Amino acid sequence: MTSTPVVVRETTADAPRMARSRLLTLGLFCLLLALSLASLGFGAAPLSWAEVLGGLFGLGSEQHRLIVTEIRLPRVLLAWLLGAALGMSGAALQGLLRNPLAEPGLLGISSSAGLGAVLALYCGLTALSIWALPVSAMMAALLATLLLYGLTRGGASNLTLILAGIALSSLAGALTSLALNLAPNPASLQDIVLWLLGSIADRSLADVRLVLPFVLLGLGLLLAAAPALTLLSLGEGEASSLGVHLSRVRALIIGGSALSVGACVSVTGTIGFVGLVVPHLLRGLVGHRPGALLLPSAIGGAVLVLAADLLIRLLDTPRELMLGVVTALVGAPFFMALVLKSRGGML
Repeated sequence: MTSTPVVVRETTADAPRMARSRLLTLGLFCLLLALSLASLGFGAAPLSWAEVLGGLFGLGSEQHRLIVTEIRLPRVLLAWLLGAALGMSGAALQGLLRNPLAEPGLLGISSSAGLGAVLALYCGLTALSIWALPVSAMMAALLATLLLYGLTRGGASNLTLILAGIALSSLAGALTSLALNLAPNPASLQDIVLWLLGSIADRSLADVRLVLPFVLLGLGLLLAAAPALTLLSLGEGEASSLGVHLSRVRALIIGGSALSVGACVSVTGTIGFVGLVVPHLLRGLVGHRPGALLLPSAIGGAVLVLAADLLIRLLDTPRELMLGVVTALVGAPFFMALVLKSRGGML
């Protein structure tokens, strides 16, 4: 009898913040559409917005259609999927673990998917089938997810999950380094290194179709955990008394993160810090409610990835920079600032 009024008062008091969250989501989506049109039009052969729209809907010339749909559209769509997966996963993991430094890499999901892809490159499986790389990456992410899910079923604490994720990430990193050290030839070494740097360039619509169902399923699982994440901010004991099943919430978030991030990593390589930066930038704008942060973080992640990719193409460099390098240059100082801020007892 005492817990129900608390939820009602929270819901009533949060009405203005919920309206601001919807407005924020709409604004971010409009920004994402504008960046997408700019990305579709920018390149070695600049196109106007009318030419971009004509190419998308088959109303323009064949040349414009090929440039837009075969070269630039896959890059934009992968930016959407990758940014949404990393942004929402980061927000969900931070809410679950109540740790402001949590992100998909914390649980070893990204590094495990990267290890699977590296092994496919190392063993030359990509020469046998174009599906070898993504399948290997997703299988490795699935294996890591099953290991972590075994811990959640046993009622593991959040600290145990964090330590297990760090151990798993370290192991995947060590095995990846071993594969680099034992690469059979310089060509294989170069392929592995370039893939690890991360990029959404030179991808096709086939890559988009491959990862799309896994990303959508993963994002759906994460969104299903949104109401419970808001209650978890009150504490595990209070959330349990309000009917939250902690093991189910952990399974939803870990499974959703593994599916969405693992699928994206399989075709883009490892892209870091998006899941860390975006939730921190948007958290105050949604009233510090973990559940309400998921959807804005997904759209904000797509905005950040697309903006970083546009910046890469605008920079006048002898060779196009890799996306993973740019996000690391932005995210690493941000991470260090958060660590220094957390010394006062946030963790």
